[in-house]
Amino acid sequence: MSNPMIQAAVTMNQLQQKMDVIGNNLANSQTTGYKSRQGEFSSLLYQQIDNMKHPANNEGRRTPDGIRVGTGAGLGSITANQTSGAIAETGRALDAALLNDRHYFQIQVTENGNSETRYTRNGSFYLNQLNNQGDLVLSAADGSPVVGQDGPIVIEEGFEAIQINPDGRVMTTRNGQQQLEGTLDVVEAVRPRLLEAAGDSYFRVPANSGFNVGDIIQGAAPAGDLIQSGALEQSNVDMAKEMNDLIMAQRSYQFNSRTISMGDQMAGLISQLRG
Repeated sequence: MSNPMIQAAVTMNQLQQKMDVIGNNLANSQTTGYKSRQGEFSSLLYQQIDNMKHPANNEGRRTPDGIRVGTGAGLGSITANQTSGAIAETGRALDAALLNDRHYFQIQVTENGNSETRYTRNGSFYLNQLNNQGDLVLSAADGSPVVGQDGPIVIEEGFEAIQINPDGRVMTTRNGQQQLEGTLDVVEAVRPRLLEAAGDSYFRVPANSGFNVGDIIQGAAPAGDLIQSGALEQSNVDMAKEMNDLIMAQRSYQFNSRTISMGDQMAGLISQLRG
């Protein structure tokens, strides 16, 4: 297979991965708190051919002398766009939308016996039974407890109403009197692009990345109004952009496919001429 055909084959494989990323974004356009993914490409191996006999005659040249014969581009990394999505009012007492871009709720997730703190912008919370004593715990949709400033927010049954205040305090009403049950431990990320997607709108600090939690997560968010109660942050997927990217990727895929087909046809003609 000739070098242009190798480049086309490599590029088609990478474009397929990009289309998978776009397809995942489109599928999650209605997912609460979802952050769109973006593929970033980088050059693969290339060969430098120094064919310039008189490089001194090329004064003002901005590119390196000679030519570079490469093997295409590869999908170097997939990053999440951490900008905020639109906020939609729901009127539900346990829904909370974060008002600042870099703020995250903390969720204590346990998988295969291992527990870790994950971060999310999805503030759709629920109350799950904690024990046989009538205690409830504030949880994410998958049942994982939400982290409060003093640990999981445990609430005794028998309240008349519940609400989440803009400063993150979880309040219940009992016998007409309001009672503080706990405060959401909202944290701020100083390097949000380094967070790794963990599924279900969760993010985690990547393992073996050379970064500690403190390098990415600064700690508690500044005091003040952090939350819009009775509302949820929508996905930040830009449908128009995703459709445009999908069309461009499909056209590039078709172009590279035609390159391989035409290369095969030319190889066949050469073989016939030699015969």
